[in-house]
This record gives sequence, C-alpha cells and structure tokens, in this order.
Amino acid sequence: MHSNPAFRRVSRDRNLAFAAQRGFGILVVDGAGLLASHIPFVVVDDGAAIHAHLVRSNPIARALQTKETTAVLAVSGPDSYISPDWYGPDAADQVPTWNYVAVHIRGTLRRRPEETLRAHLDALSARFEAELRPKPPWMPAKVSPDRLSKLMRSIMPVELSVEGVDGTWKLNQNKDDSVRLRAARHAESDGYGQEATSLARLMRNPPED
Repeated sequence: MHSNPAFRRVSRDRNLAFAAQRGFGILVVDGAGLLASHIPFVVVDDGAAIHAHLVRSNPIARALQTKETTAVLAVSGPDSYISPDWYGPDAADQVPTWNYVAVHIRGTLRRRPEETLRAHLDALSARFEAELRPKPPWMPAKVSPDRLSKLMRSIMPVELSVEGVDGTWKLNQNKDDSVRLRAARHAESDGYGQEATSLARLMRNPPED
C-alpha cells in the first residue's frame, strides 16, 4: 500500500480493529496469474490470524490443495469524492481528490484442518448476527444435519497469518482544520461514494493512533 505518510499514522491495532469490524474484504493471491475473491472473515488470536472459508471450486482453494501461498486481504471502508469547491473561497489551486479508509493485511494463506470448519461457521455467523440485535440470532444448528453436512463439504476452511498490516486513512489531514471541517460538512450532505456520512465523521476527528 502506497500513500502520503500523513494518511498512515494509525496503529496496527486500530487498523486490525477496523478490519475486524468490517468483516468483509478482497483476498488476493498470486497463483496462475492474480486471483481474487470477496470473502467474509473473522480476526482471531488477538490479531495474529484471520479465519475464513472458500468454496472448493474457487481457484484459490484449488491452489491451496497443494501448497500455502502469500496473500493480501484488502478491506475497504467509507469513501467519497472531494470537490475542490468544498475547501472554501480561499482554497485556490486545489484539485479534486478521493477520501477513503482502507486496510491491507499481508501474510501466508493456508488450509485449516477440516474438523475446524464447523466451529468457524459458528463463530462467523455469531459475529454478524450480533450486529442484528435484538433479532434472535440465526445459528448453523438450525439447518438439518444432512443439509449442513452437504454444504460444509463444498467449502474449505482457510487461515491467513497476519504478518503485515498497512492502513490508509485519507481524511484531508494535510489541510488546515477549518478547510478539512468544511469539506467534511459537504461530504456529509453532498458526498459521492459509499458511507459518506461515516467518512465525514472520521474527517472531523482523524485517528492518530
């Protein structure tokens, strides 16, 4: 991940916490050419590893049948186009940009033992069902044993060891506070992107740890 150092002052723990909260990203490996897959995941072992699963027909899963591989998990957060007009009347010679949050996690991707799959599915569903409270949580145990066994045979548990974490929190930290706050107000009301309101909140208080 390459970006201005002003946008990379967030700690490893905060970057991992952000990734854990999102719980969804793009897994990229260099197999027979670049391979990518969108996956849900959970962060485990105090940030030392990531557990996920892949459909066995996925080219990444097929590649893991014979050997482990290096991989990157890219996790995206809120983003928005930022117009130079939002900086105010004194912001001459400014150009458009795009503010965003993204975390890249690098490590070694490998298969996990088949007997770990059920516990992983329980943990994964519990993690995201908790976000839907007060709805009673759905659990894999609600699926008939035969159906669940058939579904589980079609997927492979995998683990990404966390060997490097990079984050970019591009929130106009390189601008004066008054300019950044003005842009945040416009991002909230007029932003073009994903979760612009969440991005505006971060722009008002960029993390520094």
